Amino acid sequence: MPALALSPAVDLGGAGARDGQSHIQSVETVQALQARIDALQRTRLDSRLMPTHEALADLLPDGGLREGATYALSPSSALVMALLAGPSQAGSWCGVIGMPEFGVEAAESVGIDLDRLVLVPHPGDAWLTVTASIADALGIVVVRPGRAASDGAIAKLAGRLRERGSTLLVLGPWPQAEAMISLTESRWSGLGDGHGYLSEREVTVTVSSKRGGRPRSGRLMMPDAELGIRRLDRGVAADRARERWQGSPELARQVG
Repeated sequence: MPALALSPAVDLGGAGARDGQSHIQSVETVQALQARIDALQRTRLDSRLMPTHEALADLLPDGGLREGATYALSPSSALVMALLAGPSQAGSWCGVIGMPEFGVEAAESVGIDLDRLVLVPHPGDAWLTVTASIADALGIVVVRPGRAASDGAIAKLAGRLRERGSTLLVLGPWPQAEAMISLTESRWSGLGDGHGYLSEREVTVTVSSKRGGRPRSGRLMMPDAELGIRRLDRGVAADRARERWQGSPELARQVG
């Protein structure tokens, strides 16, 4: 919270007057501070979260993908699909722009509803215009940017996302992204002695928030042969969830 600037007390000529003035200013300061806290709490509560797959939710700064926000991703179709799975299963329309390699069969296997999926594989130089137009109608949009966009165009898109409540996932770095979500340490399994198919992939997902603090990492099976997406370090995820509930009276009331 930004510091609240306090004005020095004014000397009114006597000790009693000074004490009275100090008391009045103290009351006004407390009231002003309470108003600031209430406003910040309302803003935080009004910032809704997209339904996010439970295997990923605790890694994100707010416990999920925030509506109207932008997130930068490492270029991974598997990571994109994992992040789209939760919103899609909850009924959100999803858009994927500039990813011709995005496989619908793999998307369906992790729970993405193909009936509410819009694909624009080759937007060309109009990628930013296409993204802004699709964000007007869809809840969550993924884009691989083409040529660089101006700061003004990016700021205009950010305002449009906030107005519509759409969430944007960008492959690659992006100014003012809420967090950077990266996929590393990938290891496939499923092959036998010279036969079989690659069926499961163990990865590390790391999230670095723009608010600072230590990056959060989790081990996942993505894909998992049975569940599509599965968290391996589940004990760590449960501990983080308890920490969030204990630190938020509002969440404690909801889950209590």
